Amino acid sequence: MSAFVKGWCPNAWRPMMAGDGLLVRIRPPLGRVTREQTLSLCDAAATHGNGLIDCTSRANLQIRGVREDSWRPLIDTLLDLGLIDPDPIREARANILVAPEWRIGDDTHRIAEHLRARLADLPELPGKVGFAIDAGVAPVLQDAPADFRIERAESGALILRADGGTFGTPVSPGTEADRLIALAHWFVDSGGTASGRMVRHSATLPDWAAPTTPPAASAPPLRIGKHSLGLALGLPFGRITARALARYVDTEQAIQAIRITPWHIAICEADAALRVEPDPIDFITDSASPTLHVDACVGAPACPQGSVETRALALRLAPHVTGRLHVSGCAKGCARAAPADVTLTGREGRYDLSFDARAGAPPSRAGLDAAQILAHFGAA
Repeated sequence: MSAFVKGWCPNAWRPMMAGDGLLVRIRPPLGRVTREQTLSLCDAAATHGNGLIDCTSRANLQIRGVREDSWRPLIDTLLDLGLIDPDPIREARANILVAPEWRIGDDTHRIAEHLRARLADLPELPGKVGFAIDAGVAPVLQDAPADFRIERAESGALILRADGGTFGTPVSPGTEADRLIALAHWFVDSGGTASGRMVRHSATLPDWAAPTTPPAASAPPLRIGKHSLGLALGLPFGRITARALARYVDTEQAIQAIRITPWHIAICEADAALRVEPDPIDFITDSASPTLHVDACVGAPACPQGSVETRALALRLAPHVTGRLHVSGCAKGCARAAPADVTLTGREGRYDLSFDARAGAPPSRAGLDAAQILAHFGAA
């Protein structure tokens, strides 16, 4: 491989060069990684990267710090594990977020599998455009980034909803993947590629996708602790070291798989009661931890586009901020696409402060340093 893509949404076949090496993004099918895959993935992250694994807001995994001469051996390992598609085009199209508490044979599982089987039928879409399959009893992914969604309606039926719209249109059972693919083609044919995302696309939806039906109210958020599938554990800023994850999975023999969520929480799927306590240094084990309400990208110097440090400041601020806090190294806002109650955006080595806004929004106060930010929130 002679060149590496920078400045867009990477995947395994098209990594991005970051400040700490190549960033290789993996989209596990249905957001699930088996025990054996997890242990091998951790070994690969330590062997070919710097041993850091990120869980993203789209429930993807990122191996960081990959050396250029290790990229191809890492890809071969991921292929052997069945974690990436051997066809780079299909892999690029597999931007599918699923409600993480799916069960085999339920609507979420069924629709996601149908869509995955038809990736070849999708058009060429902008790199950040993706799908959400959220067909449980109540939606859980309404705040997660996706452009075309299948959700449960108030009536109990399923609807197709384009992101940015309040309502969706009913879909008949078995046609959900057809409708998603058709809406993706309409998006491209109506000029959506220039907009980049559905929420920014101004074209009127086709008649067959007319928004007439509201989705059901969102389900309560996933909480840390015991779960019907096993155990839900928080990951500080969505990051875990390969060594810590491998140690816990290897020690806790009951764990059969890890399910990745878009909320910095991993669900340890277990076939028996878990007996080993997770290390609170590596995982968040308290559902009241303020860190769970913080989104912060890796920032400078690990990201060349970030002009400020992010996570140390976020940790100090978290106990002093009411609501959601987003600290972004630049205006791209990679860690969180939705607005946050408090948003800090890096710009030329300083921070812009805004409220109820996305990264890069016009600030309430501009050009602050870290000491001024801490003082503003009484955290100095």
